[in-house]
Amino acid sequence: MAARGTNPRREVVAGLTTFLTMAYIIVVNPQIMSTAGIDAGAAFVATCLAAAIGCALMAFLANLPIALAPGMGLNAYFAFAVVAGMGISWQVALGAVFISGVLFFLVSIAGFREWLINGIPISLKLGIAAGIGFFLALIGLENLKLVVANPATLVSLGSVRSGPVLLGAAGFVLIAGLVARRVPGAILIGIVATALAGLPFGLTTLNGVVSAPPSLAPTFLQMDIVGALSLGVLQVVGTFFMVDLLDNAGTLIATTHRAGLMRPDGSVPRLGRALMADSGGAMLGAALGTSTTVSYIESAAGIQAGGRTGLTALTVGALFLLALFLAPLATSVPAFATAPALIFVACLMAQSLKDLAWEDPTEYIPAILAAMAMPFTFSIATGIGLGFIVYAAVKVIAGKAGEVHGAVWLIAALSALKFAFS
Repeated sequence: MAARGTNPRREVVAGLTTFLTMAYIIVVNPQIMSTAGIDAGAAFVATCLAAAIGCALMAFLANLPIALAPGMGLNAYFAFAVVAGMGISWQVALGAVFISGVLFFLVSIAGFREWLINGIPISLKLGIAAGIGFFLALIGLENLKLVVANPATLVSLGSVRSGPVLLGAAGFVLIAGLVARRVPGAILIGIVATALAGLPFGLTTLNGVVSAPPSLAPTFLQMDIVGALSLGVLQVVGTFFMVDLLDNAGTLIATTHRAGLMRPDGSVPRLGRALMADSGGAMLGAALGTSTTVSYIESAAGIQAGGRTGLTALTVGALFLLALFLAPLATSVPAFATAPALIFVACLMAQSLKDLAWEDPTEYIPAILAAMAMPFTFSIATGIGLGFIVYAAVKVIAGKAGEVHGAVWLIAALSALKFAFS
């Protein structure tokens, strides 16, 4: 800590700051997992434990102030695209998460890691991030019933006079306003305030505040690894792996740069160890019963508060363990209170589009196509596949085939085979 110009008190405060900015996942993730048929109580415990273990791994393996928890976007892909959309059981989906974590671990300890991360163009990374955000937004708007199905136009506006819609819209505005004022824990405050506002109208039912943690038995070691190795699920494994890799690489680069820990040549210190912590968290999270665990960009809030070492991450992990005893409160939060959080996170993720090379059509067109395809096809995997295929094709037609890295050709070819035989 002395070498990085910090002290224990500053690290603990930074950890508390990070926790407040990402604590919404304690409420949101179990709700999303429950839509896949997973017991909500077990998903709550799995969320807290996966986050705590992931943070501890990051602290002791990499000594970085970066917190981990089940990732937004990947949890939605798990529940809505894989389980609901493809008809795959949640046990097999957890198996796919575990296998993707194993692949991530193998990549993290091999030289293939740098080749793959460095080979994927920044434009596609930005487009995929935004596309996952749009995917989340669609789910949030549908949960809020602000967007409903329509046989003539596919989707249309729901009833804006219903109580849940009005409260959810107010919650979104509250979150946005608090974030603009730089209030720590703005998303969590918005969720809680929206849920409380529903009490007088009977829209929210309070189940209690504190109790012993629910049983983890319904999900513990329930992953079906053999089922996940079947041909039809391999594309799911690939999607979990690819999004996990891109998400974690981007977060590590952004947060270490903000913390002043990046080397002069732009490389991330202890990148391999950090990615090992991420992959370990993903495997353990699947064993516990939740979707892929990833590094959280909200860690930047704790870094801004002075966090520079693994003690910041360890503090976040300890707070997730304390949250285990708040299960009644977490399960009392209705969908209309968490929907604004999904929509707001989508807005944050869409910011990545501003960094696209808008003067180069061969860069921004594939990225935008990938971003648009995810919500419109309701598939993150489809968006990623189309983005890579179009990127390679457009570069060739534009006479810039030399700019296409081998990693892009590999992913584009695999995606084309997947589309051809699906």
